[in-house]
Amino acid sequence: MAPPRVSPAGPPMLEVKALVAGYGAVRILRGVDLTVGAGEIVALLGSNGAGKSTLNNNICGLFRPFGGTISFEGEPIAGAASTRIVDRGLIQVPEGRRVFPNLSVRENLELGSYRRGRAARPRNLERVTTIFPRLRERWTQLAGTLSGGEQQMLAIGRSLMGEPRLLILDEPSLGLSPLLVEEMFALIQRINADGLAILLVEQNVVQSLAIAHRAYVLENGRVALEGPAATLAEDPALRRSYLGH
Repeated sequence: MAPPRVSPAGPPMLEVKALVAGYGAVRILRGVDLTVGAGEIVALLGSNGAGKSTLNNNICGLFRPFGGTISFEGEPIAGAASTRIVDRGLIQVPEGRRVFPNLSVRENLELGSYRRGRAARPRNLERVTTIFPRLRERWTQLAGTLSGGEQQMLAIGRSLMGEPRLLILDEPSLGLSPLLVEEMFALIQRINADGLAILLVEQNVVQSLAIAHRAYVLENGRVALEGPAATLAEDPALRRSYLGH
């Protein structure tokens, strides 16, 4: 049996308190608390409509919350411009990959250092292609012609070009074959092993809990369960709701 995953000590990099958010007059999140510490993988789990994307969009500055606070490395960022949040090193890999289909793999990667990491672009290109050697093999290929798994690698690689301090991965396993899902989660673990904090927003409960330090389960805009990932994996309520037993 593998040893239990222990969260690194220290103050949280990302801290969300009593967050209330939604769209127009509709409230989706109803008082959410969440933290991500340095070097952690924290899984944010829940079914479609639970509020995962709403939380993600408010953390990244795409929407302004109705109430509550969001801080990153001690600085309030709730309602801040998304560009400012990226400049501080909080970078998202959006659901659906959103690569630039008519640009090459290399051009997509280089665009990842548009706001951060420009001075270290050659070194970071080397690092990314070491993590994802398949991208080197597709160097001049148009991103729109890549497979789904390769596009997901490209999207993550592009985010790493910006030298993130905390990386938000939004549904990285979505649409991938079971074999590629296994590979993707192994790559996420590898990236985290270098010390990068990750907020993993996923519907894939089993794989997420297998690699995360801690996890939160969102239901109807509230945190229904939270705790060490290994503990939640054995929680009877979670197993009934998401694993069918």
